[in-house]
Amino acid sequence: MKIYTRTGDTGTTGLLGGDRIAKDSPRITAIGEVDELNASLGVAIAANPPSEIAGWINRIQSQLFDIGAELACPVDSDYKIDRITPEDSEELESEIDQMESKLVPLTNFILPGGTAASANLHLSRSICRRAERAVFNLSRSESVSTDLVTFLNRLSDWLFTAARASNAAAGVADEIWSRRARK
Repeated sequence: MKIYTRTGDTGTTGLLGGDRIAKDSPRITAIGEVDELNASLGVAIAANPPSEIAGWINRIQSQLFDIGAELACPVDSDYKIDRITPEDSEELESEIDQMESKLVPLTNFILPGGTAASANLHLSRSICRRAERAVFNLSRSESVSTDLVTFLNRLSDWLFTAARASNAAAGVADEIWSRRARK
């Protein structure tokens, strides 16, 4: 199989099931944002987060591929794919609770950073928020599963918590935000 097909040279791309749409459509924008999020999680794993978090990220990356397929498959399509479920969001919540049980409760805003793993997880969190906005934007004009939107919302919370947990595991304190004095 060749990596190039030339079918997208005119500014369209294929959906599952064969339909072609513009590469700058809200649907393809949402798919692209989810793809960028997935790639950023690969960078986060390369930065060596705690092994438990790295294992969870591997599962999440597979779920993001499922989300990409779900977004590439119109709801009325006969194409059968795995779809995000409420249980997927509940799994994220359970992992957030596990990580938070080992963390000092937050009383202030924190700055993204600390270890390389934490900084990359914070970056993934901001990309996740962008992907969530793109999917929500798509949902204004086309049918999108609310389970998918919920999952992305919960994933950004998960990524924030995983960033904090990565710092804590390395013995690095989160940097507390403080308001600069204004002149």
